[in-house]
Amino acid sequence: MVTKAYLAGPDVFLPDAAGHARRKADLCARHGIEGLSPLNEDVASLQAMGDEDAWAAIYRKDIAMMEACDVVIANLTPFRGASADSGTLIEVGWFLGRGRPVFGYSNTATPFAERCRQQVAALPDPLPGLSVEGFGLPDNLMIQGAAVQGGGQPVVLPHDGRDRPFDSLDVFEACVALAARRLGRA
Repeated sequence: MVTKAYLAGPDVFLPDAAGHARRKADLCARHGIEGLSPLNEDVASLQAMGDEDAWAAIYRKDIAMMEACDVVIANLTPFRGASADSGTLIEVGWFLGRGRPVFGYSNTATPFAERCRQQVAALPDPLPGLSVEGFGLPDNLMIQGAAVQGGGQPVVLPHDGRDRPFDSLDVFEACVALAARRLGRA
């Protein structure tokens, strides 16, 4: 039986999202996993819908795809801020809540606390004394906890401690290889 992995992440917003998804699926296949990306292939019909119908259709489609998957491999690279994409985090929580394995990776090696400090410092009127959680983690402690509880491993980071471009796939492949080993696919 092939393990089906829901490839969560904001990759769907990349300029060549379909090509990126194919590359990710190919890397998954090399490790005995079927990778499924939640693309919105039916863009024409979505564009014909009103906003309410369009977002609800995407939500239902994504939930159905998650229901069909055994595991999530989530791109937790910071997106539109200091932390991972909020929609991706909902998907991670969905898998965790159902007791399905959770694996995550980030192309960003810069610790969460440092990214938060930079973001707070850039605010026009930063709040004095605003605390930033530390712990040396790659993101909020709940994200790390979900990866450890759900997949038995921390979030996978660049092995050399250097940030990668958002669409880089070497850290993703390391996460897929780890998931394959943990799931007995390697």
